[in-house]
Amino acid sequence: MESGRAAAAAHGGGERVPPGKAMSMEQHIMDKGVQWLQSLKPIKQMSQHACSFALYSHDMTRQIETHHYVSRLNQDFLQSAVYDSDDATARLIGVEYIISDRLFEGLPPDEQKLWHSHAYEIKSGLWVNPRIPEMVLKPELQNLAKTYGKCWCTWQTDRGDKLPMGPPALMMSPQGVNMGSVKPDLIAKRDTKYNISSEAMGKSRIELAEPEWINPQADYWKQHGKGFFVDVEPTEMKKMVPFP
Repeated sequence: MESGRAAAAAHGGGERVPPGKAMSMEQHIMDKGVQWLQSLKPIKQMSQHACSFALYSHDMTRQIETHHYVSRLNQDFLQSAVYDSDDATARLIGVEYIISDRLFEGLPPDEQKLWHSHAYEIKSGLWVNPRIPEMVLKPELQNLAKTYGKCWCTWQTDRGDKLPMGPPALMMSPQGVNMGSVKPDLIAKRDTKYNISSEAMGKSRIELAEPEWINPQADYWKQHGKGFFVDVEPTEMKKMVPFP
């Protein structure tokens, strides 16, 4: 039994549902009632589902499939809730912010180091919008190829964590051979699920224009061979002012 659990943890982060009691009928009724009475406006602004892959900045051997539910705040800024699947039991494992090259160029150099470029991810066919025809997506893909993303993983389900543990981990985008290649079995599993060919999508995207310039401060690990790791340290608290 223990070996089976270890294998499950290695291939999918273990059980889909975290520890806890099953929801009661009263809780189900409560949730349904709340859905009718509240607007849930931020969630309703999520306008697309994209599936891709991400690598841990401090350990490129750890690679995960990511599902992004994206909302657009304006032409230069998108935000996405990141899940480990598109199933009803999907776990919220992180968040990614996506900005245009124009906004990226205005960031301080130290901040730019935390961001990754999207050109390779888009043009190679790793970033897909399941069940949406490529012809419909082309204008959006053209824009995304010029963007930069900052992605934080808050729940490392790939190592078997049943609950969100520890500090967030900075994630990076695949950049090709010897620069964060995605493991073939991960791509094959995703392609089978959605009945697609990532390779064929990459070939169909050859005509997408390359960004005129990808800022070398992005994809910092590519240029310097170093990633970023977040740790937790105790610190003196800033005292709060008296509150009436």
